[in-house]
Amino acid sequence: MAKTNPLAFEVVLHREKDGGYWVEVPQLKGCVSQGDSRKEALKNIREAIELYLETVGAYVPREMKKNEVEVHTVVVGA
Repeated sequence: MAKTNPLAFEVVLHREKDGGYWVEVPQLKGCVSQGDSRKEALKNIREAIELYLETVGAYVPREMKKNEVEVHTVVVGA
């Protein structure tokens, strides 16, 4: 099997209200996973990314510009 260059993806980790985490990859539409812990969620999203890339075949990297995604905390009812 030919070795490929590693690809790096930024992921967004979300804490669930009832415990656990879900994680998404903004660069790969629809690529999400979950886990009971941060470690498990990140392990699972790595596997999800690998499966996603196998499914789509050739991946053309989309540069993720820092100004495309922002994470903010918004407090309401205070």
